[in-house]
Amino acid sequence: MAFCCLFISALLFALSSAQYEFFTSISQMNDLLLSEKALVAALKEYIRAEDNKLQRIKKWANQLDNITAAATQDPEGFLGHPVNAYKLIRRLNTEWAEIENLVLTEYSEAFRINLTVQRQYFPNDEDQVGAARALMRLQDVYQLDTNTIAAGKLPGSSHDSILCSIMTVDDCFDLGKVAYWDGDYYHTELWMEQALKQLDKGENSTTVDAITILDYLSYSVYQLGALRKALKYTKRLLKLDPTHQRANGNVKYFEYQVSKLTMEEKSGLKGEKRKGRSEGNQDRDKYEALCRGEGTLMTPQRQSRLFCRYFHNHHPRYIIGPVKVEDEWDSPRIVRYHDIVSDREMEKVKELAKPRLRRATVSDPITGETTTAHYRVSKSAWLGSLEHPVVDQINQRIQDLTGLDVSTAEALQVANYGVGGQYEPHYDFGRKDEPEAFVQLGTGNRIATWLLYMSDVSAGGATVFTDARFAIWPKKGTAVFWYNLYPSGDGDFSTKHAACPVLVGNKWVANKWLHERGQEFRRRCGLKETD
Repeated sequence: MAFCCLFISALLFALSSAQYEFFTSISQMNDLLLSEKALVAALKEYIRAEDNKLQRIKKWANQLDNITAAATQDPEGFLGHPVNAYKLIRRLNTEWAEIENLVLTEYSEAFRINLTVQRQYFPNDEDQVGAARALMRLQDVYQLDTNTIAAGKLPGSSHDSILCSIMTVDDCFDLGKVAYWDGDYYHTELWMEQALKQLDKGENSTTVDAITILDYLSYSVYQLGALRKALKYTKRLLKLDPTHQRANGNVKYFEYQVSKLTMEEKSGLKGEKRKGRSEGNQDRDKYEALCRGEGTLMTPQRQSRLFCRYFHNHHPRYIIGPVKVEDEWDSPRIVRYHDIVSDREMEKVKELAKPRLRRATVSDPITGETTTAHYRVSKSAWLGSLEHPVVDQINQRIQDLTGLDVSTAEALQVANYGVGGQYEPHYDFGRKDEPEAFVQLGTGNRIATWLLYMSDVSAGGATVFTDARFAIWPKKGTAVFWYNLYPSGDGDFSTKHAACPVLVGNKWVANKWLHERGQEFRRRCGLKETD
């Protein structure tokens, strides 16, 4: 137990630098795995003292020991599976408290002290809810059914990760509850039905029974307009518990409404109209389709106009060793630079950024102030050119290859995406209805964007341009570049883009936003305003 106390104490310094909202960054969740592994070790010490009395805890701890042993061999790979990330947050926020109640005896004081001290660094309810919402977001964007997610068989996931990623009845029920309290009855029905299905197949649950699930289901499907289904679930509930007060009241109401509906259907007046997931948002549908690799406007004619080439931009440094450039799109023109940074440089940038990662923010269009937003799920850190020679080298490389002055650019923003991490469609430049955007910087609008990919992503995580209708997929060591403004200074609205949710994997990127000031003689205006 003394060893466990020392090991846990050693973790506290690393954990103390982290903030909540763990679900918004895979990188900062690595510490949670180490934290959980230490708790498992402490728990096993306690089990050896009271093995005969606490067989239930021993079984639970052994299961977690297998998971954490496999997970800590490749933490980022393990947490790259969103189900693994969700279950880790749920265990630390919910299940460890239940275990604590089981070990409150005079012999368990040392373990309880360890757990109490470390709990201040655990994920909280906000993390658990955020991770649950992320799973449902992935379900929608990538059109996954609950069976696929519950079995852990996500596209891009390995067989080894699936062994740890299976969702229990309790996991499914918790997702359904999050949706229920959000008033999202569409997902409530999906996940409560999955929980019920797994119960019916004989899976055990320690926290929920079929009666509770059916109670949630009957109300949710009623809210969705499925009267007959609501009646069916209510009758099944009453078979299990004939004294259920709410169900006895509801069954009479549902029977009346169903009989009334049947009569209307026979007379041809109307039929049952069921509400589904909110529809009618064409921009949203277009965005999600592009994330799945669907709906792009790539044609053979357009493809024939896109080329690969060696490029030096007339810079002495690259005339002997030019870089590989690939045209990704023609309008707006977007190019990708291949092998533009080394693995060593990327690892150093990540190392510098990790201690500073904080929830990514957006600019409020009214006030110009920065704030967090539900549509941007990631953590970011800012690195200036004086932070380290590697940062300065990357900045210089951007200037050499783009021909733009980086002295007026923003610092390098390093971002790590969390569970279902995304950034919904947005413009990088400030529009005319956002007069306060970037005023404090005093360097004008964002003229161009440089986006560096510092990791491969197993599934999802594309950068999509929703108006131009195409997608760019992350490739480690490459960078894409585009202009946000026309030479006239007007915004190019075809550059509206988004970072798709990360389905499986760990996504690291670095952004460099270049501004207008300093580019007057580097990117001249044309003779016509429309140039």
